[in-house]
Amino acid sequence: MKKTTIHDIARELEVTFSTVARALNDHPGISAATKLAVRETAQRLNYRQNKLASSLRSGRSNVIGIIVPSLHTSFFSSVVHGIEKVMNENGYSVLLYQTGESLEQEQKGIDTFLQSRVDGILASVSAEEGQLEFYGDLRKRQVPLLFFDRAILQLPIPAVTINDFQGGYLATEHLLQQGYRRIVHITSEKDLTIFKSRLEGYKAALRHYQLPVEEQLIFRGAVSLELGKSVIQQLRQAGEPFDAVFATEDYTAMGALQQLQELEIPVPAEVGVVGFANEAFGAFVRPGLSTIDQQTVLMGEETAKLFLKLTECGKFYSTVPERIELAPLLIRRASSVRRQELQPADSGFGLFSEKEPRNVLS
Repeated sequence: MKKTTIHDIARELEVTFSTVARALNDHPGISAATKLAVRETAQRLNYRQNKLASSLRSGRSNVIGIIVPSLHTSFFSSVVHGIEKVMNENGYSVLLYQTGESLEQEQKGIDTFLQSRVDGILASVSAEEGQLEFYGDLRKRQVPLLFFDRAILQLPIPAVTINDFQGGYLATEHLLQQGYRRIVHITSEKDLTIFKSRLEGYKAALRHYQLPVEEQLIFRGAVSLELGKSVIQQLRQAGEPFDAVFATEDYTAMGALQQLQELEIPVPAEVGVVGFANEAFGAFVRPGLSTIDQQTVLMGEETAKLFLKLTECGKFYSTVPERIELAPLLIRRASSVRRQELQPADSGFGLFSEKEPRNVLS
């Protein structure tokens, strides 16, 4: 079957080739009535636009690239879902690249996107160090770039993140209000802002409740089920007293919970456990895993909306990069709830309340 071309549509409507081409590309110089007639005729004749040729003419591909460390966790897949929803509604397609926390793969993904002539890149950086230079180079080249969740805040690049400090504070405060006092914190060995901020939130909550920060209760490693289990084993072997665990992400918290159960230590009666990220499994394990929700779908939607807003302005990089910070939400489940909890306003200690999350522009 012969493939329908723009010339066929032009002959059918008795207009010029350039009129049809401009109508298909939504040129402002073409009337709404002509655009409608062209679209209806194209559909009737089963015309399929050559997107590559169209992108070469317009300078736009209507495709964006998304960089994520991994889709193994529901966190990133949920954020990508939010991004795709908004971008698809606005006529964009997405290309997705997983780095596996590898700097080499991250650079390869960026190169692939540039060769594919994407209209912009939305990135959550890998845990390896060294991205500063090549992401900075993208900005110098005026390639539209926007960070989400994991951002390089030293670079003047727009970003959508969660308030990780507040999340660390809320998790620790919740445990303190449940009566726990020797709270272990398990964090990442990687030098990422998100993990450092959660640690600082943990420390701030302890100080605010007039408790010391004890370095022997802070553990670092490759966040995983195995790390959570290992920390509990180390604490038991050392005879170090503790009554709660706050892990910087849910898989590590789950490892700690599993090891406590293997040792037949009652949770939450003797030890409380809180994670971070609200991974899907947390609601189905027993006891249910308390955690910090990062409003993942909202993060994705806000990331896409900010990209579209900056693209429509015509000046993607302003003097002060626009940054959206979402409020974390405390999810109380059975792994940490052992008594009725005072609200921060009643206790006189709390700095944050998760009842009314706010989006903060900075």
